[in-house]
Amino acid sequence: MFTDPTSNLLTSGPYGLIFASFVPFFFDIPVSTWFRIFGVRFSNKSFIYLAGLQLLLSSWKRSLLPGICGILAGSLYRLNVFHIRKAKFPEFITSFFSRLSWPSIGNPPTTPARNLAGNVPSYTTRQRTYPSAVASSAIEPSEDAVATLVSMGFDQNSARQALVHARNDINAATNILLEAQSH
Repeated sequence: MFTDPTSNLLTSGPYGLIFASFVPFFFDIPVSTWFRIFGVRFSNKSFIYLAGLQLLLSSWKRSLLPGICGILAGSLYRLNVFHIRKAKFPEFITSFFSRLSWPSIGNPPTTPARNLAGNVPSYTTRQRTYPSAVASSAIEPSEDAVATLVSMGFDQNSARQALVHARNDINAATNILLEAQSH
């Protein structure tokens, strides 16, 4: 029986992706709360780092290399080495996956509209909107969404503008604001 000598060198799983996400978490998510436990000062982000450290050391030799490679990849992306942030997927790939994905939480599903001639509903088709079209059909952002972004450390006016461009989708607005900060 032949066994692969490399099978026990690396642990399986998304270690690289998990540790790559620690880099933007460290730089882009602000600390909102500080507290002390037995005289040691912690932030609200400390327990995430402790969980990451536990994951990194969980399989010791097998998880260390994927974890370090993930942190390195996240750092290279953060530093925009080789202009990696400008790399885009081809249009046919993005359109394929956009048809498969669920609608975002901030965009309500299209509902049938009543036809003036009678009770027969006429369904409107969802069209792709571009930034210039978004400004013309501006959706007034909800105060709760603005307050959520302000609580993350963003300026109120910037949060409101990002929500307008993101059609009141908090996740998309957060990405817009974080991209604006990184440039």
